[in-house]
Parts: sequence; structure tokens; C-alpha cells
Amino acid sequence: MSAVDKAFHGLRHMIATGRLGAGERIPAEAELCEELGVSRGPLREAVRMLAALGVVEPRHGSGTYVSQLRPEDVIGSLSLTLELLPLPGLLEVYEIRRVLESHAAAKAAARATPETIRTLFSLIEAIDATDDPAKFSELDHIFHAEITRAGGNPTLASLLSVFRARSRKYQVFTVPEGPELRRMSNEGHRALATAIADRDPGAASTAAEAHITQSEQWLRAFMPAVEDDGAPN
Repeated sequence: MSAVDKAFHGLRHMIATGRLGAGERIPAEAELCEELGVSRGPLREAVRMLAALGVVEPRHGSGTYVSQLRPEDVIGSLSLTLELLPLPGLLEVYEIRRVLESHAAAKAAARATPETIRTLFSLIEAIDATDDPAKFSELDHIFHAEITRAGGNPTLASLLSVFRARSRKYQVFTVPEGPELRRMSNEGHRALATAIADRDPGAASTAAEAHITQSEQWLRAFMPAVEDDGAPN
């Protein structure tokens, strides 16, 4: 184990066991170096790694503190690695996303407010009105994020946001079949929003699963063998 790994896992253990709690300032470098048996360089690198993961927060002139460790924030750091997944890996993630989006839709059908329902149909109208693939992708993301937000679980919303962010790297609507794919996607949005408006968790779950399955099938059938930046998968 390298010195950086030793420092990283040592700090991680202190936080995981509760020795360093959420919001607490981590001990001074000299104290940590002595306890963990590492020099300042590896310790600082380990702190930078934990900061990138959202586990600690360096504060200028004050020190470094353990973050609030909210599940949604920690899960959000998955984007650092999930963004690297090639298409085959993304398609495996879609199996998970399909289950979670269905669950979120069912929860939204049970909990959505009239304002949420109005927002969903307003977003659908905006999606219908745009011919810009980038704008379509953005509005689609907001639409699904609104559903997961209405479901009432911030951790689930954060996880699905990470999944969707990776999916947005693939612009399926720019292929020749794009207009027809958009039409089918919009139908899926309407079916999903209607089920939520009808307060029907079962129908909402089914509509969400069908919508995500459809997207997964498009990725399998239409995406080229290279990323949108030209790099091979």
C-alpha cells in the first residue's frame, strides 16, 4: 500500500467510525502524520482526494472539515467515475436506472403537488416546441429531475441525476431517425406525466419503465462506436 493510500484509508476510517463526525475540523497535519505514519505530501494528496469526493471541505484560513456527509452529496461524486463509462457500461447502468426511475415515478404519483403536475406538462410543451437537440436534452433532464424531486428522496434524485448526466453525452436525436425518436419520446413523457396527474403509481411505474427501456433500445441500435468527442469506446 502506498503512503497516499495509507493516508486516504486512515482518514476514511476515522470518518466511517465516527471519530471524525460531520462538520468537524480534521486534526492538524503534524498530528495526523504521526498517527497515520505518513509524511505531509501523501497526507495532503489524500485530503485532496477526499475533497474531490465531497467527503471533506477545505476552508481557506480555517482548516479542513468533514462535510455534512449528506447521502445525496456523496452520491453526486459518482459522476467523477461514471462519466468515464463507455457505452457497454452505460447500458448496464440502464438496467439499474430503469428500476429506480420506475420507483421514483410511482412515488411521484402518490406525492406530486398540483404545481409539480403543471410543471411537468409545461416542460412537455417546451420539449415539443424546440428543435435544438441540446435544449431538448436539457429539458428532458429537467423533466425527469422534477419527477424524482417530487418522489421525496434526495438521495435517489442525486443518483438518477448522475445516471442521466452520462446518458446525455449520447445525442440519439441527431441521427436520421431522430424526428421519429423524438415523437416517441414525447409520447412517453406524456404517458408518464398523465399517470402522475391521475395519481396512479402503478401506471406511472409502468410508463417510466417503458420510457427508459425505449431509450436503452435506441442506444443499442443507433449509437455509433465512438464517443461524441471522437474517442473510441
